[in-house]
Amino acid sequence: MRNRKYFAVLLTALFLASCSSDAPADFSGFQVELRVGSALGDFCKAAIAKFNAQSPKLANGQPFQATCNPEGSGDVVTSVTTLANQLKSGTIKADDPQFPTLISVDGEIYQSQLIYQIDQLFPGQNYIPAITDAPLIANSPMVLMAQPDVAKGLQKVADPYKALVTAKTHQDIDPAGPALTVHYVQTAPTRSNSGLQTLVAQFASVSGKRPEDLSVADVQRYQADIQKVQSKVTRYGASTNSLAKAMVKNGPYWATVGSVYESSVIAANSTLPTDQTRYQAVYPKSTFSSNMRIILPNAPWVSADEKAAAKQIIDFLRTPETQKIATELGLRPGVPGVPLGDKFTAAYGVLPEPKYDSYRPPSPAVVSAMLTSWLSFAKKSSLVVVVVDSSGSMEGDKIAAVQRTLQTYVDTLGPKDQIALIDFDTEIREPVVIDGTPQGRARGQQFISNLQAEGGTHLYDAAIFARNWLRGHLRKEAINAVLILTDGNDEGSAISLEALGEELKKSGFSTDERISFFTVGYGNDGDFNKSALTQIAELNGGYFAPGNPETINRLMADLQVEF
Repeated sequence: MRNRKYFAVLLTALFLASCSSDAPADFSGFQVELRVGSALGDFCKAAIAKFNAQSPKLANGQPFQATCNPEGSGDVVTSVTTLANQLKSGTIKADDPQFPTLISVDGEIYQSQLIYQIDQLFPGQNYIPAITDAPLIANSPMVLMAQPDVAKGLQKVADPYKALVTAKTHQDIDPAGPALTVHYVQTAPTRSNSGLQTLVAQFASVSGKRPEDLSVADVQRYQADIQKVQSKVTRYGASTNSLAKAMVKNGPYWATVGSVYESSVIAANSTLPTDQTRYQAVYPKSTFSSNMRIILPNAPWVSADEKAAAKQIIDFLRTPETQKIATELGLRPGVPGVPLGDKFTAAYGVLPEPKYDSYRPPSPAVVSAMLTSWLSFAKKSSLVVVVVDSSGSMEGDKIAAVQRTLQTYVDTLGPKDQIALIDFDTEIREPVVIDGTPQGRARGQQFISNLQAEGGTHLYDAAIFARNWLRGHLRKEAINAVLILTDGNDEGSAISLEALGEELKKSGFSTDERISFFTVGYGNDGDFNKSALTQIAELNGGYFAPGNPETINRLMADLQVEF
């Protein structure tokens, strides 16, 4: 029950922070929102821009425009079910503009979850159509992404996921393979369709059963094997494409193999210099096709005009001209007869006609059991040092927004996660270590309430202090990371940026410590040194992200998924 509560609190917080629209502010017609999974996001934005350029109208002459809102597939399901729950309770009405008209998730597991959850709220109403009644827009099979020397070994084994249960190095998988430790990446199944499909495929692999034949008892029976696979995770993530690009950027010491979409391999190879080693897609004998369908709810929150507009949009998305946009982005077309184009070749690391058995989703109850098992048992644990700038420039809205965000972070800590909270200005204070227990959250609450904006910004000193503390408290078999939140430039640190960089290299992913760094520049451009924060993060396999009081909640929620 505690895990389910944690999951619900986290996803509700993400939903409330994520609603947005890119419709023109001065448009006088009505708007039709498409809320889609992240894998379909680029396609949706490009296609809808072309659709809106036609100045669409209903048969009665009423103009309308479409907007695209991409987010994680889990977030799409959560946002729609949250709104439906509010509708049932009378908190909002059916004509509330927060309701999307069209919905898409990046695969059929989350689509079945959406159907199940809405049916639980409104039994027998069939507000969400059956999977096969939702038109297919695109698809992209789940693959394992690796460099050729690693890919060759993965292609030799009958079941790569089963091999990952016991393998410590890639020579354990293939004696002719490289002597590289297996380091693996995937997205978080609670947020991302690719992560959920990966988790289900892992259970299918170790059990020898097809997903639709798995039971809740099987989840308990095989979760120890899943934990062995998860123990090799370098980092989780919210976005499949960004994880694939991070593999290319950070190299094989960071991650040797990743579970991604085929389109992610194409996207990663598309940006590589011609002289750099290409990555390859390894197609398991059985995998998910990641069918991306467009869902038009037969629900009270979709008006007759919205439904008529939605049908025009669906027809447009399935035209051969629009489908070509999908193929250019590395997605396979959802309409027969559309040519693949030149990206579905060995030059981009993929096969034009791969042969695999396409998985079907397990039951919603089994999926729920898998997510609970992952959160409480199989997920790799983490220790993250969260370094908070509490200098004088944080006074006012900034420190208040950070306090709210940190409270959400603390409230949604998983049962296997630990964080060490450090605040700094001219002085660097001792860490407050907390976890997801009531006692741990109480310590976190006290830390948050005691934050005061005053003093200078000894940023580089705080960064090295956090690294040194984490070095002395490394959590074995866990993701160890430092997350820095600052709104200013360094002022008066004893260590220089150059010296800091040399020190951080000693803890990077080519060492046994494998400490990653993430940095957030908080406030307006120019308030902080973006170049320095980027350098600090990228030296150790992390990344820099900008934030402000309006976006920090969502940003920190996305960062939390990495661990």
